[in-house]
Amino acid sequence: MAGRTKSSTSILDRFGGDKVVWIIVLCLFMFSLVSIFSSTSLLATKELSRLAIAKNQLLTAAAGIVIIFITYKVRSVKLYKAVSVAGLFLSLLMLFLLVGLSALQKRGSNFGFIKAVELNGAYRWLKIAGIQISVYEFVKVFMVMYVAWATDYVKNARIRWTNSGFVKELVYLYIPVLLTSVLVLVGGTSSGVFMAGILLLTMLFGGVKFKNVLIVGGFCLFLFGGCFLLYQATKNTSHPMFNRFATVISRSIDYEDRFKEAERGSKEWYDALDKIRQPYGAKIAMKEGGLLPLGKGPGQSTQKYKVAVIYEDYMFSFIVEEYGLIGGIFVIILYISLMARATIITKYCQEDYQKVLVAGLTILIVGQAMFHIVINCDLGILTGQTLPLISHGRSSFVCFCFAFGMILSMSRKTEKIIEKKTEDSDPLIDLEISENE
Repeated sequence: MAGRTKSSTSILDRFGGDKVVWIIVLCLFMFSLVSIFSSTSLLATKELSRLAIAKNQLLTAAAGIVIIFITYKVRSVKLYKAVSVAGLFLSLLMLFLLVGLSALQKRGSNFGFIKAVELNGAYRWLKIAGIQISVYEFVKVFMVMYVAWATDYVKNARIRWTNSGFVKELVYLYIPVLLTSVLVLVGGTSSGVFMAGILLLTMLFGGVKFKNVLIVGGFCLFLFGGCFLLYQATKNTSHPMFNRFATVISRSIDYEDRFKEAERGSKEWYDALDKIRQPYGAKIAMKEGGLLPLGKGPGQSTQKYKVAVIYEDYMFSFIVEEYGLIGGIFVIILYISLMARATIITKYCQEDYQKVLVAGLTILIVGQAMFHIVINCDLGILTGQTLPLISHGRSSFVCFCFAFGMILSMSRKTEKIIEKKTEDSDPLIDLEISENE
């Protein structure tokens, strides 16, 4: 651009990678820090105080910045491919450990240094030597990386043991995706369905035929139905299989009618009240904040005292309550801008693996954000999906930082091409004509 010199570069210009993505990351970080501290009530939770939660998020954000910086500095595509292959085996290892340990622990076994952690009736976490990790958050990122590698490998590598394209896709793509999705389904119905959908979209972007993706999607639905039948057959036994279907069924019940019909003060009345307390509190937050141009203002939320963990599953509702529709729309624009920018990055990537990796990770981030927002708008049943890089949650935050770091790393390879295309493009407004006028 005319008039731009090297001496006029900003701080962001000193960093490699796409500047727009950097700005999106910084905005999400700032929203996270301010919102987490403001959204925790004075009592917070039984386990953590308000200050402890805010301090935890600050330390997590600091670690996230380090992860993004280290990841984006790695420019070796071969290294990323190696990590992508390892990601499949790490995913399977963690999922089998989670399923196996949870089954053994229900029978009274204890392995000390490693155990599956139960929360809200679901085993989704592994605690290894005192460190707790959310398995599904890591699996989602690892499997997107693996699908990016597998689509590239099937398309471009010479595989000696078979010449059939479908057999290659079956072995390297379909079986791993179906297996990991079913294992996730054991502890989280919505997580399993969501991950399968993201991986199928990533396959489609990676060049897998639409017909084949539909076949795999249909088989996913068939397996989903089979798992549901297993739940129905074992739900009244001492060890029901795929018990998370019970949660889905419970959340799909209209407890509002039960609340209205039950006698005030009865057990049925209190049970229905417990079920609707959080989603109703989130809806009230959006209604009260959305009616004001700029919301109630930072720190002025009232629903944070009624919705126990508004800083996780209902973060978007809280943002609208305190910052109004403008704050909510700004957050949505950040994620949509990421999708738009990733489209440009993938367009100029030189390798198929890089294109699919950037596209898959972006679909994961934006897809989960939209999923979270839709649920907060009461357009679906609660799924427990956090708002990427804003909601509280150490494992989720770290995984999405890793994802953003990879997107920035891949964008470094297209940076000069995009800058040249931008410089060569015609301006929206002819500055010389405007000045003369």
